[in-house]
Amino acid sequence: MSEINYPVPYNESERLLRLSDLDIDYGSLSESFKDLTHLAAKVAGTEISLVNLIDAYTQWTIGRHGLDLQQMTREESVCQYTITQNDQFEVPDLSADDRFNKNFYVGAPLSLRYYFGVPLKDNDGLNIGALCVLDTGLKTLSPEKIELLKIIAAEIMNRIKTYQTMELLQNNLKDLKESTKKVAHDIRGPIAGIIGLSEIITEQGKSANLDQVIEFIKLIHSGSKSILDLADEILSDNDEVKGPGVNEFDLSSFRTKLQELYEPQATCKKINLNININPDKKNIVFSKNKLLQINGNLISNAVKFTPSGGTITVDLDVVVKPEANILRIVVADSGVGIMEDEIVQILTGGISTKQGTGGEKGYGFGLSLVKHLIDKLNGEMLITSEKGQGTVFRIELPQRHS
Repeated sequence: MSEINYPVPYNESERLLRLSDLDIDYGSLSESFKDLTHLAAKVAGTEISLVNLIDAYTQWTIGRHGLDLQQMTREESVCQYTITQNDQFEVPDLSADDRFNKNFYVGAPLSLRYYFGVPLKDNDGLNIGALCVLDTGLKTLSPEKIELLKIIAAEIMNRIKTYQTMELLQNNLKDLKESTKKVAHDIRGPIAGIIGLSEIITEQGKSANLDQVIEFIKLIHSGSKSILDLADEILSDNDEVKGPGVNEFDLSSFRTKLQELYEPQATCKKINLNININPDKKNIVFSKNKLLQINGNLISNAVKFTPSGGTITVDLDVVVKPEANILRIVVADSGVGIMEDEIVQILTGGISTKQGTGGEKGYGFGLSLVKHLIDKLNGEMLITSEKGQGTVFRIELPQRHS
C-alpha cells in the first residue's frame, strides 16, 4: 500500500488564523452542544455524533453524543477530509477504505463503519471543523436528513460565534471597569489636595475664631472626604472575584488547562510532559488571549518530534515590571532538533514540514501560526536547538496590569 497523502485545504493558513481568532478553549464547550449532537444522531439514526475542530496538529472534539472522545491526531481523523469539501463528505464503510481502516476506531472495541460529515463553515467560507455522525452499521442517509444535518451544523457555528461575542463583551466590560478605576485614580490626587488644604484652613480658622468660615470649610472637608472614600471603594478589590476571571488565567489554572488538553497526546506517545510554574507568582492573573493556541501548537509540535520515552518540559513564570508584567513561557523537548535554516524560516514566518518521530504527517502551519500570534501580541520568541538533542522555545508576552 502506498503512503497516504493527507489532505490540506487550499486556504489552510487563513483557516487556522480564523480558528485562532475564535480563541476557543477546546475543553470548555461540551455542554453547549449536548442538545445538537443528540439531535444530529437522532436525525441520522446513528449511534454517534461529534462536533470536531481541527487545528494544525489535532482534532478536538468539543461536542459529543454516544462516544466519550476528547481528541485525536489530525492524521487519524476522517474530518480532515470533510474540511477540504464545500458541502459534505461520506465514507460508506471505513473498514473497506485504505485511508482509515488501520485507525483505532475501525478496530475493536469501537468497530465503526459508517461516517458522514458536514463542514463547520464561517461567514467567509472557511471550514474550521466538522459535524459528523458515525455508526457501527452501514447506513444510507436520505437527502432530507442530509439537509437537516447541514441546518444543525449552521446552528453549531451560530453558537460558536455567540460564544466568541460573549467573550468579547466580557473583555469590553473589563476594559470599562479598568477605565473607571483609572478615572477614580486620577481624581484622588486633586481631591486629597483639597482635603489637605481644607484641614490647613480649618486650623487657621480656629485660631482666628472665624466660626462661620470654619463651619463652611468643615462642610467642604466632609464632602471631599466622601468623594475620596468613594474613589477608594471603586479602586478596592472587595467587589471583585478573587483569582482569574472568565478571560484570564493565573499560572496555576494555566498549568491545569495545558495538562488537561495535552497530557493525552504525550501519554499516547509515551512521552513525559512536565509543566512547572513559579510558585511565588502562581496567583498573578493574565489574559487568556491566544495562549492556548500558542502553547498548544508548541506542545503538539514537541510531541510530534520527540521520540517515545522522551521528555517535554514547560516552564511558566510571570516577571513583574512597573510598566507591564511579562508572561514567560519556555517549552523544551528532547526531540530530533531543528536545523539553523529551519529556525530562520520559522522566525521569518516561513512554512516548512517534515515527518514526526512516530511517522506523523507534518502539515507545516503550526509554528508559523505561533510566530504570527506572538507578533500580534507584541511578544518575542527565541529558538535554540541542537540536532539530535532537542529544541527550546522561549517566549515573552507583555501583559497589561489588572
